Amino acid sequence: MIRFLLRRLVTMCVTLLIISALVFFIIKLPPGDFLTNQIAELRAQGESASIAKAEFLIQQYGLDKPAWQQYLVWIGVMPGPNGFSGLLQGDWGWSFEFDRPVAEVVGDALWLTLLVNLAVVIFIHVVSIPIAIYSATRQYSVGDYIATFIGYIGLATPSFLLALILLYYMNRWFGVSIGGLYDAQYAGEPWTWDKTKSLLSHLIVPTLVIGLSGTAAMIRRMRANLLDELGKQYYVTAKAKGLPPGKALLKYPFRMSLNPFIADIGNLLPHLISGSVLVSLVLSLPTVGPILLGALKSQDQFLAGFILMFVAVLTVIGMMVSDLLLALLDPRIRLGGSR
Repeated sequence: MIRFLLRRLVTMCVTLLIISALVFFIIKLPPGDFLTNQIAELRAQGESASIAKAEFLIQQYGLDKPAWQQYLVWIGVMPGPNGFSGLLQGDWGWSFEFDRPVAEVVGDALWLTLLVNLAVVIFIHVVSIPIAIYSATRQYSVGDYIATFIGYIGLATPSFLLALILLYYMNRWFGVSIGGLYDAQYAGEPWTWDKTKSLLSHLIVPTLVIGLSGTAAMIRRMRANLLDELGKQYYVTAKAKGLPPGKALLKYPFRMSLNPFIADIGNLLPHLISGSVLVSLVLSLPTVGPILLGALKSQDQFLAGFILMFVAVLTVIGMMVSDLLLALLDPRIRLGGSR
């Protein structure tokens, strides 16, 4: 296992290095990025102070150097004008659009995004697993038909439309203010118990909206997997030998039906970030999705590059976690790898 972990860590580092190069050069490809346009405007003004500021920005961010040198300075393996600074040294760069360090722009948005996604993941699994088990063990019952119908509704309903409906009724029935993750009066205020309660109450709507389609899909997939496992000989033999039905179900078919979902963890976390941008815009959520969209539109290269790298890190970490959980969950995978 230690050798496996070391190999995976090396693979993760190489993968992230390749992704960082692709992200940087793809963002640099289109002409007219935010800083270049700003420098052109300063030069067009013709004032000495403006021209001096433009020259300072060019030297500060290495725009007079080849793209590969700019990339090495960005990741922190090549010294810039102020020495070594970059992603590896914890310097995430400067947002030209906001005129602030990237760390300040995405500071609160980063952990709020993780909080929303964690709530969505917990909601999906807590709701879908019991419903799928009930639906599979009572096939063609009334409950099975109801669960199937709800699954169809969840897959067919547009997330942004559901967001608008829930916003209206949560405000009308429960008095929860529309949009955001906390009341407007707590914006910019330090975290207190009242602000935390406001956050928890506002977390209900985005969790339901973002998690509904994933819950519906997981119910249908797990029901199909469980039905397939319940028809196999090892389950029939376990019941014939007197193993209690609940233990026989959870110890064998349920574990085997989880394999596709465990393997999908690596895609789940980044998908929740990139796939909820529209919902974040409708709900006015202070997450990294809308910030990434704005950064890509304005070609704010350091801000967009960091957020994309953050999603890439979540992806490779999720892949590693899924591999470890699969090895623990299914002995066939672990033993098959050793052979």
